[in-house]
Amino acid sequence: MYGYCMMDAAAVSSRCPCTPQWNLDRPFLTGNFHQEEKSTSVLAEAKGNSLDVCLESEKPIGCYNASLQEMIVIDDLLSALTGIDGRYISIKKSGGGEDAFSFHVDGSMDLALQARMFTYVESAKRIFPLCKSYLLINQFVESRSQFKSGLVNHAFAAALRALLLDYQAMVAQLEHQFRLGRLSIQGLWFYCQPMMGSMQALSIVIKKASAYNFVGSAVLNLLQSQAKLMAGNYLVRSLLEKMIDSANSAYLGILERWVYEGVIDDLHDEFFIAENKSLQKESLTQDYDAMYWRQRYSLKDDIPSFLANSAETILTTGKYLNVMRECGHTVQVPALENSKLTSFGSNDHYLECIKSAYDFASGELLNLMKDKYDLNGKLRSIKHYLLLDQGDFLVHFMDIARDELAKTPNEISVEKLQVCIHLPCLIVRAVNEPNVRRTVCKPFGGKFVCVRSFIKQTNMNKKFRSFS
Repeated sequence: MYGYCMMDAAAVSSRCPCTPQWNLDRPFLTGNFHQEEKSTSVLAEAKGNSLDVCLESEKPIGCYNASLQEMIVIDDLLSALTGIDGRYISIKKSGGGEDAFSFHVDGSMDLALQARMFTYVESAKRIFPLCKSYLLINQFVESRSQFKSGLVNHAFAAALRALLLDYQAMVAQLEHQFRLGRLSIQGLWFYCQPMMGSMQALSIVIKKASAYNFVGSAVLNLLQSQAKLMAGNYLVRSLLEKMIDSANSAYLGILERWVYEGVIDDLHDEFFIAENKSLQKESLTQDYDAMYWRQRYSLKDDIPSFLANSAETILTTGKYLNVMRECGHTVQVPALENSKLTSFGSNDHYLECIKSAYDFASGELLNLMKDKYDLNGKLRSIKHYLLLDQGDFLVHFMDIARDELAKTPNEISVEKLQVCIHLPCLIVRAVNEPNVRRTVCKPFGGKFVCVRSFIKQTNMNKKFRSFS
């Protein structure tokens, strides 16, 4: 099933601008500087803070007194929380996966014999999952902000970027407290706990989205399912719902153009309605039963869960508008301020807007068929002749055309059959109908196939009327 959710990278890349190469070659711009393992941390050497004047980085941490050891651990943890190597805590990229980050604690920490130092190490390791979640989210934001990732991923990445700004503000406040001497390692753990659940829930979503290269509807469904799993955690569920609203805004923008204008504005192939541009309306002139109506626009398999029950209605609404536009009748659903689909988010009121758009489009199409294309007149003719309301003309036709129909298909004269069908119609007063049936017989597979169409009364009708 994931095959339908994965992006066709080659097709999308051909339609989207390319990411500048310098944005990929400079890892410090994107947070990918952990790709290669380093023997020494460049950042640790360049970093300047209040501990530089009294520490020698090559000395084991066990050489310092207990209070200074705690300060060293807190300082390294604050660096790790923002994805930067510390003196005794380093970050390595292991393997080829996007989530293959590992945090290494200097061996001198584990060899420290003091019981208090053991507590510091264990407290530090409990914060590592939050550090890893930050790295995953930051890397996802950078990779999904590229043009080829699609509008839904762009909106999702923008919401994650705003969350990371709040996260970085929290780390900055903790660092300020640390520099004032008011932050202990237990206090650091206490202040980090509220963010742990939210960041881990988002990292789960990101891992799945990255593993299967989700775009469009697949991302929305993934966020919806994760929000349902977090129903018991109000804070995490609220955060995921905000992410859903942000990602939905881009998707609902595509949906709005379809149900209000009948146009698919989907550069990244994310919408759940596929357009087959190879099918043209001109094919209907050769075959009235062509696949244009059924296959020109069709539903994909990856439909957003919140639109699953309305998918057919949405498809039909856009089709109605598209048919009117193809007929040269420009129409657009009146979009009021309170009917903007992009403004509702998770509110079910957007379903009412979809229903209103469907009612408007179906009503306009019906009026167009009745007023411009005389639908009632054609239905009346079908009632009279096809449904045999005045079907006694068939008896007269069979009597008149008996000799002609007894011939082989190659010998039958189409012109004579047309005369034979017109005379019975005149007998049953078909001349009063604005639409007269003309039957054209063509040989097909050794038999005669009657192709029927409704046309206005021709000069031939007048000729036979005067003859009778």
